[in-house]
Amino acid sequence: MGARRTAVVTGAAQGIGLAIVRRLAREGARVLAMDRNAERLDAAVRALAGESLDVVAAPADVCDRASVVAALADVGRLEAIVTAAGIYDDAAFLDLTEEAFRRMLEVNVIGTFIAAQEAARRMSSGGRIVTISSRGALGGTRFAHYVASKAAVIGLTRAMAMELRAAGIAVNSVAPGFTDTPMTRSAPPEMFAAWEKLEPSGKAASPDEIANAVAFLAAPTTTFITGQTLFVDGGKSLGGLTI
Repeated sequence: MGARRTAVVTGAAQGIGLAIVRRLAREGARVLAMDRNAERLDAAVRALAGESLDVVAAPADVCDRASVVAALADVGRLEAIVTAAGIYDDAAFLDLTEEAFRRMLEVNVIGTFIAAQEAARRMSSGGRIVTISSRGALGGTRFAHYVASKAAVIGLTRAMAMELRAAGIAVNSVAPGFTDTPMTRSAPPEMFAAWEKLEPSGKAASPDEIANAVAFLAAPTTTFITGQTLFVDGGKSLGGLTI
């Protein structure tokens, strides 16, 4: 039996990130769960420990390289990272401020870059980097800054894949559609319900459905796939009308 793989998941305290932590740990990985909200992260890790999963809390802010380096100090070799940390807010294009736009790019793009770069420095052949982009990268109204940030993540994923393929490190992205998370549930109930009605299936994805796709791309047995973006959105990105 080989050595246990070590994986890092950012944005791990709730929602999609937490579902990914649980899924990777259930598949036998030792998971370093990273999040800037230390209190929420500790509660999540304690709950996972109750499931006899090997998960370690690593409070860190992905926008602060020193913080990320400190969190990875005792990791040694790393086999996989999933960059699930991200933010979202709603604003009409004409009302967007430069401050809000910069903050979105700082967390969603630069945070992804820092975490992925530091992880790649600790990987050898067979390493896996999975970024979390979004179906929103295809466009939308009232969140131009989010659209721009997630489109940038897809571009960054392709660029990393091209540079790291010679080292045997695969880099792919999962682009979730509308997903039932604490972030989306923070909207008024009537707004959440309206969003669900726009989905081909009439419902939001569960975080576990996103985690399934991530686990596939992060697995050592998934080879010959790199630089790709997998849309997990119930087919909404296909466009068109159903009959």
